[in-house]
Amino acid sequence: MKTFRTEDIRNVGLFGHGGTGKTSLVESILFDAGHTERMGRIEEGNTVTDFDPDEIKRKISISLSTAPIEWKNHKLNLIDSPGFLDFVSEVIAALQVVDTALIVMSAQAGVEVGTEQVWEMADSRHLPRALFVNRMDKENADFERALILAQEKLSPRVLPFTIPIGEAEALKGVVDVVHGKAYQFEKKEAKEIPIPDDLKEKAKTYREKLLECAAESDEALLNKYLESGELSPEEFATGLRNRIVEGELFPLFCGSAHRNVGIQTLLDSLVAYFPNPRWRSEVHGKDPKSGKEITRKSESTTPLSALVFKTMTDPYVGRITFLRVFSGVLKPDSLYYNPQKERDEKVASLHAFRGKHQETLTEAQAGDICVITKLAITNTNDTLCDKHNPVMLPSIQFPEPLLTMALQPKTKGDEDKLSTALTRIMEEDPTIKTKRDSDTKQSLIAGLGDLHIDINVERMKRKFGVDIELKKPRIAYRETIRGKGEAQGKYVRQTGGHGQYAVCSLKVEPLPHGGGFEFVDKVVGGVVPNQFIPSVEKGVIKAMEEGVLAGYKMIDLRVTLFDGKYHPVDSSDMGFQIAGSMGFKDAVANAGLVLLEPIGQLEVTVPDQFMGDIIGDLNARRGRILGMEPEVKEQQLIKATVPMAEMQRYAIDLRSMTQGRGKFKLTFLHYEEAPPNVAESVATDAKKDKEKVAAAH
Repeated sequence: MKTFRTEDIRNVGLFGHGGTGKTSLVESILFDAGHTERMGRIEEGNTVTDFDPDEIKRKISISLSTAPIEWKNHKLNLIDSPGFLDFVSEVIAALQVVDTALIVMSAQAGVEVGTEQVWEMADSRHLPRALFVNRMDKENADFERALILAQEKLSPRVLPFTIPIGEAEALKGVVDVVHGKAYQFEKKEAKEIPIPDDLKEKAKTYREKLLECAAESDEALLNKYLESGELSPEEFATGLRNRIVEGELFPLFCGSAHRNVGIQTLLDSLVAYFPNPRWRSEVHGKDPKSGKEITRKSESTTPLSALVFKTMTDPYVGRITFLRVFSGVLKPDSLYYNPQKERDEKVASLHAFRGKHQETLTEAQAGDICVITKLAITNTNDTLCDKHNPVMLPSIQFPEPLLTMALQPKTKGDEDKLSTALTRIMEEDPTIKTKRDSDTKQSLIAGLGDLHIDINVERMKRKFGVDIELKKPRIAYRETIRGKGEAQGKYVRQTGGHGQYAVCSLKVEPLPHGGGFEFVDKVVGGVVPNQFIPSVEKGVIKAMEEGVLAGYKMIDLRVTLFDGKYHPVDSSDMGFQIAGSMGFKDAVANAGLVLLEPIGQLEVTVPDQFMGDIIGDLNARRGRILGMEPEVKEQQLIKATVPMAEMQRYAIDLRSMTQGRGKFKLTFLHYEEAPPNVAESVATDAKKDKEKVAAAH
């Protein structure tokens, strides 16, 4: 692929609710640009950008995928992103590196949850936006309804650049409102036709609105428009371009990706009116040593700065790294600096990836998007830069995981390979987090939803040969005591020869919440020699770690050693450890055992209409509502405390209750005494687990 100047590049991300036809739109664009001979279909699993086996199997986009095209001496770097909430991290990564957000809507459904969410994300980044009303050829397509919904729910500054000629089966083409022309589409051909009589007035009205909007971009243009009622084509185009870049105009296009209607008009407009990478006149980063801000012009003449926004692992190719060059020029066979790793990185070759198809690049100018294979140390969110002019670009802020599951390897071999597989998966997907829970002895994986986790587990099996079963994680309960108790621990084994002899008397009492553990030595007269007192404490700590009631760690208590006996020959370190453990277990049983459950601090943000459902659901989860605060856009923030055991699948349940509009944050707060029915159930389950383990051995 040839090298393009910065001003001839357009970086366009395709976003929207799941099922609106983003991938199909990319197929149509690739076909019109001559990069494919026929349009692939999701149903047939042969689209360019949905090439991953999981995407083909499930018929949805899971990862972002690049599709650079050449159109009228310009390069359009298209990024096809997923529409499902479980894969929102891919959307966030794409938004970080594009200059235009093209939001795809369904002509039947109009503005959906995913449309609103990605609009807000693009708005928070001040990205120029356009809308494409897709599926105009389908039954119940309604362009006017889609337009009204976009103006009501997204912005009143959404204005049509094209309107459809016919709808559903009657769809023939589109009217180009800006130029006052109509086109009928057949395969790749865009044939100009007269504007239908029933659309002339509508097209004229919309064009006048666009003229007014363009004129308002400049005082001189406005004066001319007010005097003559018209602008020259160049002035009109300049005014539209300025308003789009300023975020004062959001063009709306329409057509059918499946029938290839309206696509060429869309592409012409992306080239004519939407910004090249220089609209970000400067890129801001930090000096890796001093932390001071560095400003660099978005030009090829400045030192290199490039951000890694995605990493993939291929069994044959190895690591595949996607970058956006924000300044300077990236060249193959060159050495660059990675300030995050504080090491040099060799770039051997440079590519453009169209789905999984590679094209070699001789260089990538400022603003371009490219791919490097087989990098040794560079991962997502790392910067590559000139070593003599180092800079760290701002990181992509990925969302925190919402759902956690336990991983159970099916065989010993799977267990051995698990750690490596998890490391690779986390390199590919920064929103996947894994850890080993020291309390429950489980390996945990956390993601943005059940589908997100399921797909990553399937990838581990396919790519790394690790077969894993997902299980509900155990809750890290705690145990403590309600009152005081005493007991004697006695470990005596004297059957001839060297024996064991250790006796210790212990008293236990509760400490205030958060008091931890105290061990007090009140032995007098040397009844337990000094060298064995730490042994008693070791035995007590071991018993506390193992728990007494249900196998959970004990907390918030004081243990006092106040008496004991020893034998000058048969007493030993191990004997007093065992005696300490035995005495402790009996003492806490006498003091009254209590199960503590972890309580979380919950903040839920939901639209007003779902308030009743959310509060009712939290009450059913044994939650305590602490308060409610109004938020922006008719939303409420609900604050509550709730048992963590009740929240394991809350991410999925909240999504269902709020049509995907609810958000929540849950953090551990403290431990509280569990209700008797919960304590009984946990103890029963622990007993069953012990019996299973015993039976297995």
